[in-house]
This record gives sequence, structure tokens and C-alpha cells, in this order.
Amino acid sequence: MGHGGNVISELTTDHREVDELFAQIEALPADDQDRRRLADQLTMELIRHSVAEEAYLYPTVRRYVDDGDDLADKELADHAEVERLLKELEGCEPGDGRFESLVTQLKASVTTHVADEEGHLFPALADVCSPEALEKLGEKVRSAKKTAPTRPHPSAPDTPPANKLLAPGAGMVDRVRDLLTGRGQNA
Repeated sequence: MGHGGNVISELTTDHREVDELFAQIEALPADDQDRRRLADQLTMELIRHSVAEEAYLYPTVRRYVDDGDDLADKELADHAEVERLLKELEGCEPGDGRFESLVTQLKASVTTHVADEEGHLFPALADVCSPEALEKLGEKVRSAKKTAPTRPHPSAPDTPPANKLLAPGAGMVDRVRDLLTGRGQNA
């Protein structure tokens, strides 16, 4: 969940972990119940990552990067699509054709989003922020991931200040639910 380093290093490491979770899901037979556990872990990672980006990365992009509003708006739209797919996936079981279809759609959306961030947004951010600012932003992102929700909440606000106020409470409720159900315990 937290890796250390500047914001770009932190988020890029998250991206590689998500790639690995997709690979693990795809490597298992369609009806293998371990795919559900991996899909839950994928959901948890993607939601924490998204909440942290929405709280700290995108406001910084809006403030300092040329055309930052357009970049941030596009990334937020990507997040909304991913969260919608995650919410649908939450109600599916391995072996159900819908599970397979949603994982495929989700991977395509996430892959496109990651390529855009790593190819455009991160370099633009690195051009306008000092190494010290990128380090501080990395610390804020790591901190946000610790209290972020672990389940999709598609109707929750995705921009400050509302997201910074509501995400920790939703995160606490999600972590209690996860504890009670054992979700994410075997990951």
C-alpha cells in the first residue's frame, strides 16, 4: 500500500502491483474461486490508489501543470469508469460470464489510464515540481491510502474538499466490513 519515494515512484509502483494482480487473475481457470479473492484485492488497491490521487495528485496537477484542469478532469472521468466497473464486479462470482467480461473491461480501462498518467501526466508534473515537492506529495498520497475506502463508492465526491472530508469515514466503515467478512485477509 505504501512504498516510499516521490509521488511518481509511489504511484508507478502501485501501477505495477495492479498489473500483477490482473496477471494472477487471468492465469487462473475461469471458475477458480481464488479469482474472487484476487478481484477483491485488486479492488482494494485500485480504490485506495484512486482516492489518494483524487485528494492530492489531481489538485496539484490543476494548480501547476499547463492544461492541468483538462488533464485532471480526464483522469477523474477514467476513475469514475473504473469505479463503476468495480462496483459491478463486486456482485459477480468466478465462472459467471459477467465476471470475465468485467475483468477484461476493467483491465482495458486501467491500462489506458496508466499509460496516460505515466506517458503524459507524470512527466508534466515532474517538469513543474521540485524534487522536494514531489517527495512531500508522495508522503501525502501514502497517508491518504492508509485511511482510504477499500470498496467502490461511485456516488462519493471525487474532488476536494468533500472527498478529503468523507473518504476517511467511508474508509473506516469499509475496513470494519472487510475485517468482519475476512475480505482482503488472505492477500
